[in-house]
Amino acid sequence: MLELARGQLLEPAGLDDADLEKVLARLCGPGVDLGEAYFQRRVRESWMLEDGSVRGGSWDVDQGVGLRAVAGTGTGFAYADSISLPALLQAAGSARAIGRSGQSGRVRAGQGVVAEARYGTEDPTSAGRPADRVELLRTIDAYVRSLDARVSQVTVNLSASHEAVLVVASDGALAGDIRPLVRLDIRVLMEENDRREQGFAGGGGRFDLSELMNPESWQEYATEAVRQAAVNLTAEDAPAGHMTVVLGPGWPGVLLHEAIGHGLEGDFNRKGISAFSNRIGEQVASPECTIVDDGTLARRRGSLTVDDEGTAASCTTLIENGRLVGYMQDKLNARLMGAKPTGNGRRESFAHLPMPRMTNTYMLPGKHDPAEIIASVDDGIYAVNFNGGQVDITSGKFVFAASEAYRIRNGKLGAAIKGATLIGNGPDVLTRVGMVGNDLSLDSGVGVCGKEGQSVPVGVGQPTLRIDGLTVGGTA
Repeated sequence: MLELARGQLLEPAGLDDADLEKVLARLCGPGVDLGEAYFQRRVRESWMLEDGSVRGGSWDVDQGVGLRAVAGTGTGFAYADSISLPALLQAAGSARAIGRSGQSGRVRAGQGVVAEARYGTEDPTSAGRPADRVELLRTIDAYVRSLDARVSQVTVNLSASHEAVLVVASDGALAGDIRPLVRLDIRVLMEENDRREQGFAGGGGRFDLSELMNPESWQEYATEAVRQAAVNLTAEDAPAGHMTVVLGPGWPGVLLHEAIGHGLEGDFNRKGISAFSNRIGEQVASPECTIVDDGTLARRRGSLTVDDEGTAASCTTLIENGRLVGYMQDKLNARLMGAKPTGNGRRESFAHLPMPRMTNTYMLPGKHDPAEIIASVDDGIYAVNFNGGQVDITSGKFVFAASEAYRIRNGKLGAAIKGATLIGNGPDVLTRVGMVGNDLSLDSGVGVCGKEGQSVPVGVGQPTLRIDGLTVGGTA
Protein backbone atom coordinates (compact mmCIF):
# COMPACT_ATOMS: atom_id res chain seq x y z
CA MET A 1 0.00 0.00 0.00
CA LEU A 2 2.78 2.45 0.93
CA GLU A 3 4.71 2.03 -2.31
CA LEU A 4 1.55 2.21 -4.40
CA ALA A 5 0.57 5.44 -2.65
CA ARG A 6 4.05 6.86 -3.22
CA GLY A 7 3.81 5.98 -6.90
CA GLN A 8 0.46 7.72 -7.33
CA LEU A 9 1.17 10.81 -5.21
CA LEU A 10 4.91 11.60 -5.15
CA GLU A 11 6.37 10.28 -8.39
CA PRO A 12 4.13 12.30 -10.75
CA ALA A 13 5.23 15.46 -8.90
CA GLY A 14 8.91 14.47 -8.94
CA LEU A 15 9.09 14.39 -5.12
CA ASP A 16 11.36 12.14 -3.06
CA ASP A 17 12.28 11.54 0.61
CA ALA A 18 14.66 14.51 0.64
CA ASP A 19 11.79 16.79 -0.40
CA LEU A 20 9.60 15.38 2.35
CA GLU A 21 12.31 16.15 4.88
CA LYS A 22 12.50 19.74 3.62
CA VAL A 23 8.74 20.12 4.06
CA LEU A 24 8.78 18.71 7.59
CA ALA A 25 11.76 20.92 8.46
CA ARG A 26 9.82 23.99 7.31
CA LEU A 27 6.75 22.79 9.21
CA CYS A 28 8.46 21.98 12.50
CA GLY A 29 10.46 24.02 14.96
CA PRO A 30 10.65 24.99 18.65
CA GLY A 31 7.27 24.62 20.30
CA VAL A 32 5.79 22.44 17.56
CA ASP A 33 4.78 19.03 18.95
CA LEU A 34 3.78 17.46 15.65
CA GLY A 35 4.28 18.33 12.01
CA GLU A 36 2.34 16.36 9.43
CA ALA A 37 1.75 16.30 5.68
CA TYR A 38 -1.28 14.49 4.28
CA PHE A 39 -1.28 13.80 0.54
CA GLN A 40 -4.44 12.69 -1.23
CA ARG A 41 -5.68 11.97 -4.72
CA ARG A 42 -9.28 10.89 -5.24
CA VAL A 43 -11.17 9.99 -8.40
CA ARG A 44 -14.97 9.92 -8.04
CA GLU A 45 -17.90 9.13 -10.27
CA SER A 46 -21.63 9.08 -9.60
CA TRP A 47 -24.77 8.34 -11.58
CA MET A 48 -28.46 8.89 -10.81
CA LEU A 49 -31.50 7.60 -12.65
CA GLU A 50 -35.03 8.72 -11.83
CA ASP A 51 -38.14 7.37 -13.54
CA GLY A 52 -36.16 5.77 -16.33
CA SER A 53 -34.11 8.86 -17.20
CA VAL A 54 -30.54 9.71 -16.23
CA ARG A 55 -30.83 12.85 -14.09
CA GLY A 56 -27.19 13.18 -13.13
CA GLY A 57 -23.72 11.94 -13.91
CA SER A 58 -20.33 13.21 -12.76
CA TRP A 59 -16.66 12.29 -12.83
CA ASP A 60 -13.99 14.34 -11.09
CA VAL A 61 -10.41 14.21 -9.79
CA ASP A 62 -9.44 15.98 -6.58
CA GLN A 63 -5.90 16.08 -5.23
CA GLY A 64 -3.76 18.11 -2.89
CA VAL A 65 -1.93 18.15 0.42
CA GLY A 66 -2.86 19.36 3.90
CA LEU A 67 -0.12 20.44 6.34
CA ARG A 68 -0.60 20.63 10.08
CA ALA A 69 1.58 22.02 12.88
CA VAL A 70 0.35 21.09 16.37
CA ALA A 71 1.59 23.08 19.37
CA GLY A 72 -0.03 22.17 22.68
CA THR A 73 -3.76 22.42 22.13
CA GLY A 74 -3.32 24.77 19.19
CA THR A 75 -3.16 23.74 15.54
CA GLY A 76 -1.94 25.56 12.48
CA PHE A 77 -3.29 24.21 9.20
CA ALA A 78 -2.86 25.06 5.55
CA TYR A 79 -3.51 23.16 2.35
CA ALA A 80 -2.64 23.31 -1.33
CA ASP A 81 -4.68 21.87 -4.17
CA SER A 82 -1.55 21.04 -6.14
CA ILE A 83 1.24 18.63 -5.22
CA SER A 84 4.55 20.36 -5.90
CA LEU A 85 7.55 21.29 -3.76
CA PRO A 86 6.99 25.09 -3.94
CA ALA A 87 3.33 24.70 -2.95
CA LEU A 88 4.26 22.35 -0.11
CA LEU A 89 6.91 24.67 1.30
CA GLN A 90 4.59 27.67 1.17
CA ALA A 91 1.77 25.80 2.91
CA ALA A 92 4.18 24.40 5.51
CA GLY A 93 5.38 27.89 6.38
CA SER A 94 1.81 29.12 6.74
CA ALA A 95 0.79 26.21 8.96
CA ARG A 96 3.77 26.66 11.27
CA ALA A 97 3.19 30.40 11.55
CA ILE A 98 -0.37 29.78 12.62
CA GLY A 99 0.56 26.99 15.03
CA ARG A 100 3.62 28.47 16.76
CA SER A 101 6.34 30.77 15.48
CA GLY A 102 9.86 29.38 15.64
CA GLN A 103 12.95 28.49 13.73
CA SER A 104 13.12 25.65 11.25
CA GLY A 105 14.36 22.29 12.47
CA ARG A 106 15.54 19.18 10.67
CA VAL A 107 13.23 16.17 10.75
CA ARG A 108 13.90 12.91 8.95
CA ALA A 109 11.05 11.21 7.13
CA GLY A 110 10.05 8.15 9.15
CA GLN A 111 9.95 4.46 8.48
CA GLY A 112 6.90 2.81 6.94
CA VAL A 113 4.01 1.98 9.29
CA VAL A 114 3.34 -1.75 9.36
CA ALA A 115 -0.38 -2.33 8.73
CA GLU A 116 -2.36 -5.21 7.29
CA ALA A 117 -4.31 -4.39 4.13
CA ARG A 118 -8.09 -4.68 4.66
CA TYR A 119 -9.16 -4.53 1.01
CA GLY A 120 -7.83 -4.66 -2.54
CA THR A 121 -6.29 -1.88 -4.59
CA GLU A 122 -8.59 -2.13 -7.61
CA ASP A 123 -9.86 1.12 -9.13
CA PRO A 124 -13.66 0.82 -9.42
CA THR A 125 -13.86 3.99 -11.51
CA SER A 126 -11.82 2.38 -14.32
CA ALA A 127 -13.98 -0.73 -14.72
CA GLY A 128 -16.20 -0.76 -17.81
CA ARG A 129 -17.69 2.13 -19.77
CA PRO A 130 -20.10 4.92 -18.75
CA ALA A 131 -22.64 3.33 -21.07
CA ASP A 132 -22.47 0.19 -18.92
CA ARG A 133 -23.43 2.21 -15.83
CA VAL A 134 -26.39 3.81 -17.56
CA GLU A 135 -27.60 0.48 -18.91
CA LEU A 136 -27.34 -1.03 -15.40
CA LEU A 137 -29.48 1.75 -13.90
CA ARG A 138 -32.15 1.29 -16.54
CA THR A 139 -32.12 -2.48 -16.03
CA ILE A 140 -32.60 -2.00 -12.29
CA ASP A 141 -35.47 0.43 -12.91
CA ALA A 142 -37.27 -2.07 -15.15
CA TYR A 143 -36.67 -4.92 -12.70
CA VAL A 144 -38.07 -2.97 -9.74
CA ARG A 145 -41.23 -2.09 -11.66
CA SER A 146 -41.68 -5.73 -12.66
CA LEU A 147 -41.79 -6.79 -9.01
CA ASP A 148 -44.98 -4.91 -8.13
CA ALA A 149 -47.45 -3.00 -10.31
CA ARG A 150 -47.99 -0.50 -7.48
CA VAL A 151 -44.47 0.95 -7.91
CA SER A 152 -44.88 4.49 -9.26
CA GLN A 153 -41.38 5.92 -8.93
CA VAL A 154 -37.86 4.47 -8.87
CA THR A 155 -34.62 6.31 -8.07
CA VAL A 156 -31.26 4.57 -8.43
CA ASN A 157 -27.90 6.03 -7.39
CA LEU A 158 -24.54 4.44 -8.20
CA SER A 159 -21.21 5.85 -7.02
CA ALA A 160 -17.58 4.79 -6.95
CA SER A 161 -14.30 6.34 -5.85
CA HIS A 162 -10.62 5.45 -5.81
CA GLU A 163 -8.43 7.21 -3.28
CA ALA A 164 -4.68 7.22 -2.64
CA VAL A 165 -3.38 8.77 0.60
CA LEU A 166 0.12 9.23 2.02
CA VAL A 167 0.96 10.51 5.50
CA VAL A 168 4.41 11.68 6.61
CA ALA A 169 4.86 13.16 10.07
CA SER A 170 7.56 14.36 12.46
CA ASP A 171 6.77 11.57 14.93
CA GLY A 172 8.19 9.10 12.40
CA ALA A 173 4.96 8.07 10.74
CA LEU A 174 5.20 7.23 7.04
CA ALA A 175 2.12 5.43 5.79
CA GLY A 176 0.08 5.03 2.66
CA ASP A 177 -3.24 3.55 1.67
CA ILE A 178 -5.21 2.83 -1.49
CA ARG A 179 -8.96 2.98 -0.80
CA PRO A 180 -11.66 1.83 -3.22
CA LEU A 181 -15.28 2.58 -2.29
CA VAL A 182 -18.54 1.75 -4.09
CA ARG A 183 -22.24 2.16 -3.26
CA LEU A 184 -25.62 1.44 -4.84
CA ASP A 185 -28.91 2.87 -3.52
CA ILE A 186 -32.43 2.01 -4.68
CA ARG A 187 -35.46 4.01 -3.53
CA VAL A 188 -39.01 3.23 -4.57
CA LEU A 189 -42.36 4.96 -4.18
CA MET A 190 -45.44 2.76 -4.13
CA GLU A 191 -49.07 3.90 -4.42
CA GLU A 192 -52.37 2.21 -3.62
CA ASN A 193 -55.80 3.66 -2.80
CA ASP A 194 -54.49 7.23 -2.60
CA ARG A 195 -51.78 6.17 -0.19
CA ARG A 196 -48.06 6.55 -0.96
CA GLU A 197 -45.18 4.89 0.86
CA GLN A 198 -41.43 4.60 0.33
CA GLY A 199 -38.93 1.78 0.54
CA PHE A 200 -35.15 1.96 0.48
CA ALA A 201 -32.28 -0.51 0.21
CA GLY A 202 -28.67 -0.41 -0.88
CA GLY A 203 -25.15 -1.40 -0.05
CA GLY A 204 -21.49 -1.18 -0.86
CA GLY A 205 -18.02 -1.30 0.57
CA ARG A 206 -14.34 -1.29 -0.29
CA PHE A 207 -14.36 -3.58 -3.30
CA ASP A 208 -14.71 -3.52 -7.07
CA LEU A 209 -17.75 -2.02 -8.76
CA SER A 210 -18.34 -5.24 -10.69
CA GLU A 211 -19.63 -6.85 -7.48
CA LEU A 212 -22.48 -4.33 -7.23
CA MET A 213 -23.21 -4.67 -10.95
CA ASN A 214 -23.72 -8.41 -10.46
CA PRO A 215 -27.48 -9.18 -10.66
CA GLU A 216 -27.31 -11.24 -7.47
CA SER A 217 -26.36 -8.07 -5.57
CA TRP A 218 -28.65 -5.43 -7.03
CA GLN A 219 -31.67 -7.72 -7.32
CA GLU A 220 -31.44 -8.34 -3.58
CA TYR A 221 -31.50 -4.58 -2.91
CA ALA A 222 -34.34 -4.05 -5.38
CA THR A 223 -36.46 -6.76 -3.78
CA GLU A 224 -35.83 -5.36 -0.31
CA ALA A 225 -36.80 -1.80 -1.32
CA VAL A 226 -40.08 -3.03 -2.82
CA ARG A 227 -40.78 -5.19 0.24
CA GLN A 228 -40.34 -2.25 2.60
CA ALA A 229 -42.68 -0.03 0.59
CA ALA A 230 -45.31 -2.79 0.42
CA VAL A 231 -45.13 -3.35 4.19
CA ASN A 232 -45.58 0.36 4.86
CA LEU A 233 -48.66 0.46 2.63
CA THR A 234 -50.37 -1.85 5.11
CA ALA A 235 -48.97 -0.18 8.25
CA GLU A 236 -51.24 1.10 11.01
CA ASP A 237 -50.70 4.21 13.13
CA ALA A 238 -48.02 3.70 15.77
CA PRO A 239 -48.92 3.72 19.47
CA ALA A 240 -47.44 6.27 21.84
CA GLY A 241 -46.17 5.90 25.39
CA HIS A 242 -43.43 4.37 27.51
CA MET A 243 -42.93 0.77 26.42
CA THR A 244 -40.53 -2.07 25.69
CA VAL A 245 -38.70 -1.66 22.38
CA VAL A 246 -36.88 -4.41 20.48
CA LEU A 247 -34.33 -3.24 17.92
CA GLY A 248 -33.59 -5.49 14.97
CA PRO A 249 -30.07 -6.51 13.92
CA GLY A 250 -27.85 -4.59 11.50
CA TRP A 251 -28.82 -1.07 10.44
CA PRO A 252 -30.63 -0.18 13.72
CA GLY A 253 -27.08 0.05 15.06
CA VAL A 254 -27.22 3.58 13.63
CA LEU A 255 -28.99 4.52 16.87
CA LEU A 256 -26.00 3.12 18.79
CA HIS A 257 -23.64 5.08 16.52
CA GLU A 258 -25.39 8.41 16.97
CA ALA A 259 -26.68 8.28 20.52
CA ILE A 260 -23.64 6.61 22.12
CA GLY A 261 -20.74 6.38 19.66
CA HIS A 262 -20.07 10.10 19.27
CA GLY A 263 -19.98 10.47 23.03
CA LEU A 264 -17.08 8.00 23.13
CA GLU A 265 -14.84 10.02 20.80
CA GLY A 266 -11.72 11.43 22.44
CA ASP A 267 -12.18 15.15 21.73
CA PHE A 268 -15.57 15.37 23.42
CA ASN A 269 -14.20 13.57 26.49
CA ARG A 270 -10.97 15.59 26.68
CA LYS A 271 -13.10 18.74 26.73
CA GLY A 272 -15.42 17.23 29.34
CA ILE A 273 -18.59 17.78 27.31
CA SER A 274 -19.59 14.14 26.75
CA ALA A 275 -22.00 12.25 28.98
CA PHE A 276 -19.15 9.70 29.29
CA SER A 277 -16.41 12.15 30.33
CA ASN A 278 -14.20 11.05 33.26
CA ARG A 279 -16.07 7.75 33.61
CA ILE A 280 -13.43 5.20 32.57
CA GLY A 281 -13.87 2.10 34.71
CA GLU A 282 -17.47 2.90 35.64
CA GLN A 283 -20.48 0.73 34.88
CA VAL A 284 -22.24 2.80 32.22
CA ALA A 285 -24.39 0.11 30.60
CA SER A 286 -26.12 -3.18 31.22
CA PRO A 287 -23.69 -6.08 31.74
CA GLU A 288 -25.18 -7.49 28.52
CA CYS A 289 -23.45 -4.75 26.47
CA THR A 290 -20.01 -4.91 24.88
CA ILE A 291 -19.37 -2.30 22.20
CA VAL A 292 -16.35 -2.00 19.89
CA ASP A 293 -15.12 0.22 17.11
CA ASP A 294 -13.34 -1.94 14.55
CA GLY A 295 -11.54 -0.50 11.56
CA THR A 296 -9.95 -3.84 10.66
CA LEU A 297 -12.94 -5.64 9.12
CA ALA A 298 -12.22 -6.80 5.58
CA ARG A 299 -13.84 -4.81 2.76
CA ARG A 300 -16.23 -2.94 5.04
CA ARG A 301 -17.26 0.63 4.25
CA GLY A 302 -15.80 2.07 7.45
CA SER A 303 -12.57 0.03 7.42
CA LEU A 304 -9.05 1.42 6.95
CA THR A 305 -5.55 0.05 6.55
CA VAL A 306 -4.22 3.17 8.29
CA ASP A 307 -6.19 6.18 9.45
CA ASP A 308 -5.67 9.70 8.10
CA GLU A 309 -2.78 10.30 10.51
CA GLY A 310 -0.88 7.16 9.51
CA THR A 311 -1.87 5.08 12.56
CA ALA A 312 -2.69 1.44 11.80
CA ALA A 313 -6.38 0.63 12.13
CA SER A 314 -7.38 -1.38 15.18
CA CYS A 315 -10.31 -2.91 17.03
CA THR A 316 -10.95 -0.76 20.10
CA THR A 317 -13.17 -2.01 22.92
CA LEU A 318 -15.19 0.92 24.23
CA ILE A 319 -17.62 -0.74 26.64
CA GLU A 320 -16.98 -4.23 28.02
CA ASN A 321 -19.75 -6.05 29.87
CA GLY A 322 -21.28 -2.66 30.63
CA ARG A 323 -18.08 -1.06 31.92
CA LEU A 324 -16.51 1.91 30.09
CA VAL A 325 -12.94 0.91 29.17
CA GLY A 326 -11.82 3.26 26.40
CA TYR A 327 -12.35 6.10 23.97
CA MET A 328 -11.63 6.48 20.25
CA GLN A 329 -8.50 8.61 19.83
CA ASP A 330 -6.58 10.57 17.23
CA LYS A 331 -2.99 11.70 17.88
CA LEU A 332 -3.79 15.15 19.27
CA ASN A 333 -6.36 14.09 21.84
CA ALA A 334 -4.48 10.91 22.76
CA ARG A 335 -1.36 12.95 23.60
CA LEU A 336 -3.30 15.47 25.66
CA MET A 337 -5.16 12.70 27.53
CA GLY A 338 -2.08 10.52 28.12
CA ALA A 339 -3.48 7.74 25.94
CA LYS A 340 -2.46 5.97 22.74
CA PRO A 341 -3.94 6.71 19.30
CA THR A 342 -6.45 4.04 18.32
CA GLY A 343 -6.48 4.55 14.54
CA ASN A 344 -9.54 6.83 14.63
CA GLY A 345 -7.98 10.03 13.26
CA ARG A 346 -10.11 10.72 10.19
CA ARG A 347 -10.75 13.63 7.82
CA GLU A 348 -12.99 14.23 4.82
CA SER A 349 -10.12 15.34 2.57
CA PHE A 350 -6.70 16.99 2.46
CA ALA A 351 -8.48 20.33 2.98
CA HIS A 352 -9.74 19.29 6.43
CA LEU A 353 -8.18 18.68 9.84
CA PRO A 354 -8.32 15.16 11.30
CA MET A 355 -10.39 14.47 14.40
CA PRO A 356 -11.52 11.38 16.34
CA ARG A 357 -14.16 9.58 14.26
CA MET A 358 -15.80 6.17 14.24
CA THR A 359 -15.01 3.43 11.69
CA ASN A 360 -17.27 0.36 12.10
CA THR A 361 -19.03 0.61 15.47
CA TYR A 362 -21.17 -2.24 16.74
CA MET A 363 -22.37 -4.22 19.74
CA LEU A 364 -21.09 -7.77 20.14
CA PRO A 365 -23.61 -10.64 20.14
CA GLY A 366 -25.20 -11.96 23.31
CA LYS A 367 -26.65 -15.35 24.23
CA HIS A 368 -30.34 -15.02 23.36
CA ASP A 369 -32.17 -16.29 20.30
CA PRO A 370 -34.03 -13.42 18.56
CA ALA A 371 -37.31 -15.36 18.77
CA GLU A 372 -36.78 -15.68 22.52
CA ILE A 373 -36.41 -11.89 22.78
CA ILE A 374 -39.66 -11.23 20.89
CA ALA A 375 -41.46 -13.85 22.98
CA SER A 376 -40.37 -12.07 26.19
CA VAL A 377 -42.32 -8.89 25.33
CA ASP A 378 -45.98 -8.62 26.37
CA ASP A 379 -46.60 -5.25 24.76
CA GLY A 380 -44.13 -3.20 22.75
CA ILE A 381 -42.74 -2.51 19.31
CA TYR A 382 -40.10 -4.09 17.08
CA ALA A 383 -38.10 -1.49 15.11
CA VAL A 384 -36.31 -2.91 12.06
CA ASN A 385 -35.17 0.17 10.11
CA PHE A 386 -34.60 3.88 10.70
CA ASN A 387 -34.57 6.78 8.27
CA GLY A 388 -33.26 9.68 10.33
CA GLY A 389 -32.77 11.21 13.73
CA GLN A 390 -31.20 13.93 15.88
CA VAL A 391 -28.77 13.66 18.78
CA ASP A 392 -27.34 16.06 21.37
CA ILE A 393 -23.76 14.88 22.00
CA THR A 394 -23.46 16.64 25.35
CA SER A 395 -26.58 15.19 26.95
CA GLY A 396 -26.97 12.07 24.83
CA LYS A 397 -30.63 12.86 24.13
CA PHE A 398 -31.91 11.52 20.81
CA VAL A 399 -34.97 11.34 18.58
CA PHE A 400 -35.08 8.65 15.86
CA ALA A 401 -37.81 7.92 13.32
CA ALA A 402 -38.46 4.28 12.44
CA SER A 403 -39.04 3.58 8.75
CA GLU A 404 -40.16 -0.01 9.40
CA ALA A 405 -41.62 -1.26 12.67
CA TYR A 406 -44.15 -3.75 14.05
CA ARG A 407 -46.34 -4.05 17.12
CA ILE A 408 -45.54 -6.83 19.61
CA ARG A 409 -48.41 -8.29 21.62
CA ASN A 410 -48.24 -11.28 23.95
CA GLY A 411 -44.83 -12.28 22.65
CA LYS A 412 -45.80 -12.29 18.97
CA LEU A 413 -45.17 -9.92 16.09
CA GLY A 414 -48.32 -8.13 15.00
CA ALA A 415 -49.23 -5.52 12.41
CA ALA A 416 -46.76 -3.17 10.78
CA ILE A 417 -46.92 0.35 12.22
CA LYS A 418 -45.89 3.73 10.83
CA GLY A 419 -44.95 7.03 12.43
CA ALA A 420 -43.06 5.53 15.39
CA THR A 421 -40.41 7.82 16.89
CA LEU A 422 -37.98 6.66 19.57
CA ILE A 423 -37.11 9.30 22.17
CA GLY A 424 -34.51 8.82 24.84
CA ASN A 425 -31.04 9.36 26.24
CA GLY A 426 -28.16 7.25 24.91
CA PRO A 427 -26.34 6.58 28.21
CA ASP A 428 -29.65 5.86 29.94
CA VAL A 429 -30.77 3.49 27.17
CA LEU A 430 -27.59 1.44 27.61
CA THR A 431 -28.58 0.71 31.21
CA ARG A 432 -32.01 -0.52 30.06
CA VAL A 433 -30.77 -3.23 27.69
CA GLY A 434 -32.36 -6.38 29.06
CA MET A 435 -31.53 -8.99 26.42
CA VAL A 436 -28.98 -9.15 23.59
CA GLY A 437 -29.37 -11.56 20.68
CA ASN A 438 -26.89 -13.96 19.16
CA ASP A 439 -27.55 -12.66 15.64
CA LEU A 440 -24.98 -9.88 15.17
CA SER A 441 -25.33 -8.28 11.75
CA LEU A 442 -23.57 -5.31 10.17
CA ASP A 443 -25.27 -2.83 7.88
CA SER A 444 -25.14 -3.38 4.13
CA GLY A 445 -22.65 -0.56 3.54
CA VAL A 446 -24.49 2.76 3.30
CA GLY A 447 -23.37 4.64 6.43
CA VAL A 448 -22.17 8.24 6.27
CA CYS A 449 -21.17 10.08 9.45
CA GLY A 450 -21.19 13.86 9.80
CA LYS A 451 -19.21 15.80 12.37
CA GLU A 452 -18.22 19.48 12.37
CA GLY A 453 -19.10 19.77 8.70
CA GLN A 454 -17.04 16.75 7.61
CA SER A 455 -18.50 13.52 6.21
CA VAL A 456 -16.74 10.13 6.22
CA PRO A 457 -17.92 6.59 5.37
CA VAL A 458 -18.71 4.39 8.39
CA GLY A 459 -20.28 1.08 9.30
CA VAL A 460 -22.76 0.21 12.06
CA GLY A 461 -24.21 -2.99 13.45
CA GLN A 462 -25.72 -4.85 16.35
CA PRO A 463 -27.64 -8.00 17.23
CA THR A 464 -31.32 -7.97 18.13
CA LEU A 465 -31.68 -6.31 21.54
CA ARG A 466 -34.45 -5.50 23.98
CA ILE A 467 -34.68 -2.11 25.68
CA ASP A 468 -36.79 -2.21 28.81
CA GLY A 469 -38.59 1.11 28.78
CA LEU A 470 -38.26 3.74 26.07
CA THR A 471 -40.51 6.63 25.12
CA VAL A 472 -42.26 6.05 21.79
CA GLY A 473 -43.89 8.93 19.97
CA GLY A 474 -46.70 7.67 17.78
CA THR A 475 -49.54 8.77 15.54
CA ALA A 476 -52.38 6.69 16.99
